[in-house]
Amino acid sequence: MITIRTIAYKNLLRKKTRTILTVVGIALSAWVLLSLFGFNRGYESALNKDIDNMGFQIMVTAKGCPYEAATLMLKGGTGLRYMNEDIMKDVLKHQEVKQITPMLMQAVFDPNKGESGGMSAYLGVDPTTIASMKGFLEFKQGAWFTNPEGLEVVMGYEAAELEQREAGDLLLVTPQPGKSVELKVVGILKRTGTQDDGTIFIPLKTLQRLFNNTGKITSIGVKVQKEADIAAFEEKLYQLPDVQVVSLVQVKRTIISLVATARVMVLSIAVIAILIAMIGVINTILMSVYERYQEIGIIKSMGAMPGDVFRLVWIETMILCLVGGVIGNAAAVALAQATDVLIKRLLPYTPTGSIVQIDATLFAVTTAIIVGVGILSGLYPAWKASRVRPLEAIRGEVS
Repeated sequence: MITIRTIAYKNLLRKKTRTILTVVGIALSAWVLLSLFGFNRGYESALNKDIDNMGFQIMVTAKGCPYEAATLMLKGGTGLRYMNEDIMKDVLKHQEVKQITPMLMQAVFDPNKGESGGMSAYLGVDPTTIASMKGFLEFKQGAWFTNPEGLEVVMGYEAAELEQREAGDLLLVTPQPGKSVELKVVGILKRTGTQDDGTIFIPLKTLQRLFNNTGKITSIGVKVQKEADIAAFEEKLYQLPDVQVVSLVQVKRTIISLVATARVMVLSIAVIAILIAMIGVINTILMSVYERYQEIGIIKSMGAMPGDVFRLVWIETMILCLVGGVIGNAAAVALAQATDVLIKRLLPYTPTGSIVQIDATLFAVTTAIIVGVGILSGLYPAWKASRVRPLEAIRGEVS
């Protein structure tokens, strides 16, 4: 038995090229829309994960550019402004402090990296606090330092892969031109998907000694008590001389605010893409209606009601949008990783891990939106077809 759906499907196949191009336009709109939804969800989730993995809520750094400090905090940057480590005593005086960990970052040109050399970044940490502050870290091989002032290193997963080192191997560090020191690799961390993967950890005292920076640090990570008022605590820290306070909450708000601009731009592109898709659908279905004007007149003269013609044309629109939506969403899922890489290259700062997260719920929501667009797009062509007058249509008179 031939149904309205079957007729609608066959009508679309009459002009295959036009139908395919319309479906492609709808698919592209669905792809952009679903990728945008996945980015909205994934970016903040990845940023929260990065912040949680820091192990502390506040960072105290030497006074300087706040963007440098934020980079140092979240991306392992090399904002080498030094503080005297005596400042730790002033920080510990506050009752809001649960624990602190001093850090010293050093970046040097390493001639041993390839023919033209490269940059090597080392992070000096306090062996007595780093393990508890970063308790989520797990070891693939070995463990933390055996000697708080020894010539030892713990390497992140990616750093070990790049240097091709395993626990027990030696790593050559060049703190100054012409001066190299061998350090023993005592541990290799498992992959975390954070900046720690590319970090080379060295005992703080050892790094200070190697780079002639005794008593100097670049930052202090502060873990606060759960019940503490972080905003009020920050005000107290601002009273310390020659330091700046970087709050993870503030960093998060700043980054989200900057990314919001990019979101608005992408959303605008998505809306424009949907409008273009709607126009394409309306154009395709209207052309189909005009081409079948006499045919529709004959169908109505044989007893078809205006509602039957309306449903026929409307179903054609729904088929186009449903097929295009599913194809576009499937493409968004399949190419989510490529979209992730592209966005990371375009944005000034992106957290580690996946920033485009698509699940079944987002897939269904986007499909529903595209189908909703189809319902709206099909109203006018379907109404136009239902208003066809049989005698005028058979004579070839188009109204």
